[in-house]
Amino acid sequence: MNKISPLAYVHPNAKLGENNTIGPFCYIDENTVLGDNNTLQNSVTIHVGARIGNNNEFFPGASISTKPQDLKFKGEETLCQIGDNNSIRENVTISRGTASKGTTIVGNNNLLMENMHIAHDCVVGNNCIIGNSTKFAGEVTIDDNAIISAVVLTHQFCHIGSYVMIQGGCRFSQDIPPYIIAGKEPTRYAGINLVGLRRHGFSNELITQIHEAYRLLYSKGVLAEGIEEIRKNLTITPEIQYIIDFVSNSKRGIIR
Repeated sequence: MNKISPLAYVHPNAKLGENNTIGPFCYIDENTVLGDNNTLQNSVTIHVGARIGNNNEFFPGASISTKPQDLKFKGEETLCQIGDNNSIRENVTISRGTASKGTTIVGNNNLLMENMHIAHDCVVGNNCIIGNSTKFAGEVTIDDNAIISAVVLTHQFCHIGSYVMIQGGCRFSQDIPPYIIAGKEPTRYAGINLVGLRRHGFSNELITQIHEAYRLLYSKGVLAEGIEEIRKNLTITPEIQYIIDFVSNSKRGIIR
């Protein structure tokens, strides 16, 4: 049984699972789906196109699956998909997709802190921590286990790799490759995320390999030459291959 405040509005065509708590002044629109065991504290808005999994908690003022802030959006039917076990704090806004990709995606076990924004067609992976007032423009991709501090501004189409740590207040328009710390002004490579990698169980040998991969990568003026040095000098573990693939496939270039 769902616990729905008499001061909340749930559209008759909304689909709710079991054991959801819908607090006062919440608004759930049509063409929305909520799974089981979700908590909407109060004053939460779930707009058209939301597809929400299980065990998520939404704090006051959160607005999910909002109309994209994109002049190219013409009212097409698109989605905002949110997985399981996310904590979505006060005044977080997440836009639904556009015709470009059709869906904005937030994975599982993420902490999205107060007043942050995820724009249309973004993809956020799993186990990410994203700080207060950080803003993602359209079609940004964030891989798993990223930690992004407060008031970070990300240009559209950027890609942020796994296990990165991004310093508060950064702004950037290029991709941030995996396993590193990014900081300073302008935003640049500031070493390996040593503490984060150790906390996630990376061995000292693997951390040394990752550090050497970036030394070789950045030692050359041309990234393609740096990749060749990595291939010549290092064992290509899955982690090293991830770095190679990330850099090779980058459309915006990576920070230096």
